[in-house]
Amino acid sequence: MTSSASEFSGTPTGLSDLVALDRDHPGFRDAGYRARRNQIASVALSHTAGEPAPRIDYTADEKLVWATVWRRLRPVHQRFACQGYLQGLERLHLSAEELPQLAEVSARLESLTGFRMQPVAGLVTSQRFLSQLASSVFLSTQYIRHGSRPLYTPEPDLIHEVLGHAASLCNPELAALNRLFGRVANLAPSSRIDELERLYWYTSEFGVLLESGKPKAYGAGLLSSFGELGRFASDAFMRPFDPDVATALPYDPTDYQKTLFFVPDLPFLMVRLERYFADRFGTP
Repeated sequence: MTSSASEFSGTPTGLSDLVALDRDHPGFRDAGYRARRNQIASVALSHTAGEPAPRIDYTADEKLVWATVWRRLRPVHQRFACQGYLQGLERLHLSAEELPQLAEVSARLESLTGFRMQPVAGLVTSQRFLSQLASSVFLSTQYIRHGSRPLYTPEPDLIHEVLGHAASLCNPELAALNRLFGRVANLAPSSRIDELERLYWYTSEFGVLLESGKPKAYGAGLLSSFGELGRFASDAFMRPFDPDVATALPYDPTDYQKTLFFVPDLPFLMVRLERYFADRFGTP
């Protein structure tokens, strides 16, 4: 999702890369991948907010990563994704062969729920990410995960942003949920942003709802992860959503989630969060 630390501070090796990768990142020792990340980051950094996202000419290898993820995720979506997500994904008209351009995805999304995708070079602070949601702006990366591990990414990439968030934001209820977080983030003191981040994590990123009594994913982190989506219902400890419990529960973004929260439906979640935010943040 987001990070409290910027990704743009030089690399662990001391090179003048624009994007810093951790030593355990699949692309850390791949000079070509790092150069490509720098190239895409520089395009995003030169972008003017409000303008269409710049076009990225994706390589054959990057398209192969997209096709691999798409092929593996689609049947798992049919089994474990909620209906609102599946309907939204169809409305994006994505291709299995061609990587989506962020500008085209944004235009389709905006016509459906008013949300638009704005490019960023990489991880941004939670405050910046969440606050933009109030204006129906979703900050999105444009780079692609390393080809050696197409089904894994240590940080958000275009596949996660599109197959996870953009498809979800085509659903009016999920779009409203994101706007709610944005409004609260704009009113919350900086000392309480971590609380909001955890709630966002356990809802918009890894939330589960019940359809005909069966757990279905509505969270973008689950919906864009082939491995986790296929096993969350059997491997994770599932508990009814309680914002007090969720805000006190740390999470590990590098591993499958051990605890997930479920709701009976999205209207229930909205009412529960609105009451919580009114009580704890004084939001109307």
